[in-house]
Amino acid sequence: MDHQFVLIAGAALAIMIAASVFARRTGVAAPLLLVGLGIAASYLPSTPVIHLEPEWVLAGVLPPLLYSSAVNLPVIDVRRNFWLISWLSVAMVIVSALVIGAVVHLLFPDISFALAVALGAVVSPTDAVAATAIGRRVGLPPRLMVVLEGESLVNDASALVVLRTALAALAVTGEFSLGHTVLEFGWAVVGAAVIGSVTGWVTARLRERLDDPVLNTTISFAVPFLAFFPAEEVEASGVLAVVVAGLVTGTMGSRRFSARDRQTQTTTWTTISFILESAVFLAMGYQLPEFVNAARGETTLGRMTGLVAVVVALLVALRFLGLAWPALTSRFGTGDKGEQARARLDRFEERLDARTPADEREEARLAAARRRLERGKADVEFEEREPITARGSLALAWAGMRGVVTVAAVQTIPVGTPNRATIVLAAFFVALITLVAFGLTLPAVITRLRFRAESPEERRDAFHALLRQVGESAVDALGPLEEQTIDGERIDPRLTAQMKERILPRILTGAHQASAPKPGALEQTLILQHRYLDAMRDALSAERGIGAYSSETYRHVEDLLDTIEQRTTTRA
Repeated sequence: MDHQFVLIAGAALAIMIAASVFARRTGVAAPLLLVGLGIAASYLPSTPVIHLEPEWVLAGVLPPLLYSSAVNLPVIDVRRNFWLISWLSVAMVIVSALVIGAVVHLLFPDISFALAVALGAVVSPTDAVAATAIGRRVGLPPRLMVVLEGESLVNDASALVVLRTALAALAVTGEFSLGHTVLEFGWAVVGAAVIGSVTGWVTARLRERLDDPVLNTTISFAVPFLAFFPAEEVEASGVLAVVVAGLVTGTMGSRRFSARDRQTQTTTWTTISFILESAVFLAMGYQLPEFVNAARGETTLGRMTGLVAVVVALLVALRFLGLAWPALTSRFGTGDKGEQARARLDRFEERLDARTPADEREEARLAAARRRLERGKADVEFEEREPITARGSLALAWAGMRGVVTVAAVQTIPVGTPNRATIVLAAFFVALITLVAFGLTLPAVITRLRFRAESPEERRDAFHALLRQVGESAVDALGPLEEQTIDGERIDPRLTAQMKERILPRILTGAHQASAPKPGALEQTLILQHRYLDAMRDALSAERGIGAYSSETYRHVEDLLDTIEQRTTTRA
């Protein structure tokens, strides 16, 4: 059996790699290929039955997948889209679960309301893996990508809380309590936010002190589980705790981790995500015969077809209805809101200009207020630059695919529950139908909507403008190069001239390094280079908090600074 397991694992890895290569060449989303290949493999003769325990997926696979996505998701983008993400991932999940539960119970009375709500809960969360893979390839606007990723990070937590409440009701009274669900969800959010924040902050500070890529990578493996299991123990949302820990780590890591640690973490977690995501979609297709066999003696083809059709129709209708308001908001009153916000900011700026700081403490408060003012102006410009229009809402609605969480969560329904096999198979088919139907048509829909993509010239101009801005801020913060000292001693005038004319301009503009100085001056040069790089990172962090540029521009500038730091560290 051990040899068989190794053979299956090796074959699965080969299939994952082949599917990824084929997807890049054909444009078909890799998750769709993997599901299809999994279904095909399950019908090959002599293939063993592999039963994945749902707890393995929910507690062993889901936390690292969510952490990997959260740690790379810019917090400022989450903040700017917080209302829409919350609406889709919390309100619409609860509404979808209750509506589907009520309709399914009404049309299929032998399925209890609590069990029907459980079905609604497991099919309500979207899976953004396939959608974002397609979106990146065909040019889905960055803001819509953020909404999809943010929604998929949070809606798993919402769905699992509703599912847990429904299963508790199913085991005790058979009746579902909306009030109990609201209270439990409130505690799930608060507890998860506290535990996730503490876990992310403590592990980030520890990794900062260690500054060892091997140890830091090892700690990063543990972070999602350090957040997940304590939260689950106190009956909070372990999934949401992982997301919060990832967001905190990503925010702190941009300032506190070394370039080497960030690059190592990015490569490592990209590999882990690829393997886990590919494996769960492959397993999702491979389990089809097991689900079909389990449901054969419990339901009929006509009943199953009707149940799946009803659930899919409700999901599609609720998804489009839930996203109708961004289109209406964009069409009616967006300009007025922008003008009102701009007027409030102008009045706020006038009050700040009229104030004269009496001491250093008051001056610091005014500086913080001016940063809030700049951030507010950037938010207004962002809404005008990247509004969610009717076309954007349609793309978001069409990207509402279901995936592995649906298949894994539905299997947590206790064995022996009446109609369990029917519900499990129905959830699988709902996930499969939405993946295939929307996944295959989404590229054509996005292409037909003709979103305006940022031109290479615009991206290049934004990159150079931000780099120049953080470079000027670094020079202003450190003062003239002639006034720099190392260990209390002035810099050699010849080295100062060389750095002003050749080395420093290349650091501040991102060009290739100049030829190395003489050995005697090398150590001083490296110290000054790192000093300016640190100042540029501080300026970049401040600019990122304001958000006047796109997240992609901030990421490109940070990558450049990381590359320069790696190069200077290697020379040291």
